Amino acid sequence: MTTITNISLVTVYVTDQDEAKRWYIDKLGFVETADVTMGENGFRWVTVAHPDHRELEVTLMIPGPPLDENMAEAIRRALANGTHGALGLRTENCQKTFEELTAKGVDFVQPPAERPYGTEAIIRDNSGNWLVLVENKEFDPRDFAGQ
Repeated sequence: MTTITNISLVTVYVTDQDEAKRWYIDKLGFVETADVTMGENGFRWVTVAHPDHRELEVTLMIPGPPLDENMAEAIRRALANGTHGALGLRTENCQKTFEELTAKGVDFVQPPAERPYGTEAIIRDNSGNWLVLVENKEFDPRDFAGQ
């Protein structure tokens, strides 16, 4: 029997692979792990990763094949509306990270706010994806009662 050891790849849909790659590298400090054009149709495989966790690559993908056109169009609409959820990012100090990223020109939809599970801020990347920045804290599920 084989065993799955970890999640190694997640997809984030973007409007422009070059711009997205620059944003994730320049703003968040990620590193490029692949940028390859394949096949006759010029399919481009672009991935980035956190430099300390290269085992989890983020594929920066244009909405299109292999998605059907209805799904690709729905994702393009969500990106254009700035309402497409993408990633959760952990930090040890949400306020400090908020200040550092704001100084780099990162667009925050929500500044740091206290939640039962920690401090949370919401970023919008340059394609319209929401990224949740979280400083975790111990919590009890009963902290969510009535919410």
